[in-house]
Amino acid sequence: MNKIIAIANQKGGVGKTTTAINLGASLALNKRKVLVVDLDPQGMATSGLGKKKESKKGIYQALMNGQEMMDFIQPTELDNLYICPCSPELVGVEAELYSKNDKERKLQQALNNTKKYYDFILIDCPPSLSFLTINALTAADSVLIPVQCEFFCMEGIPELLRIYDEVRTHLNPSLSIEGILLTMFDERTNLAKQVAAEVKRSLKGIIFEVIIPRTVRLAEAPSFGKPIQLHDKKSKGAEAYHNLAQEMLQI
Repeated sequence: MNKIIAIANQKGGVGKTTTAINLGASLALNKRKVLVVDLDPQGMATSGLGKKKESKKGIYQALMNGQEMMDFIQPTELDNLYICPCSPELVGVEAELYSKNDKERKLQQALNNTKKYYDFILIDCPPSLSFLTINALTAADSVLIPVQCEFFCMEGIPELLRIYDEVRTHLNPSLSIEGILLTMFDERTNLAKQVAAEVKRSLKGIIFEVIIPRTVRLAEAPSFGKPIQLHDKKSKGAEAYHNLAQEMLQI
């Protein structure tokens, strides 16, 4: 299996990077070879896997300079889990992409010689519907949408689904929805339970059964540069992402 999954939601703080890192780690522990591509200029997936943003050593060079992505991929502490890091130059890439031919296909082109080496490639998208996100959707086989368990959790999803339809129509007709993932679930509150129940009812068929809890251990793991599976493998967060990987592998 070679599958490219864009993890996208234009709303920030919904768990995109947490999901990219920890789903990647869980798939790696299931003996799948996994590459996380940090396409967010903030570089949180890079730091969350214990790496630093370094000039001329990241995804920007593969996107804009035509260099081989394999030259920038780094191993992590976890066997089978790799990162193509963000580099500082990515901050200004939107303006540069605007004037390029095939500006929506730069990531697809960069991945052409890379995807055969990995079972899964997870693209951590920026919190916007930018050229970078469109590049990710154009390159991907599917999109995974993290949604926070809060009152306005569905805000912005219609616009993302509109862009999804546009990409399918004009750029990538085989793009599918991997699933919508409920994140940051606080089991102590009735509101979170009501929101989760309502979302599951209204989006039946495209929502994962697994719900990612809000936990201190999951939130603090990136500050140690580790996925939750290395930070606290017995935590609820580690168990949830393990179950998500199992659910995905059965799809």
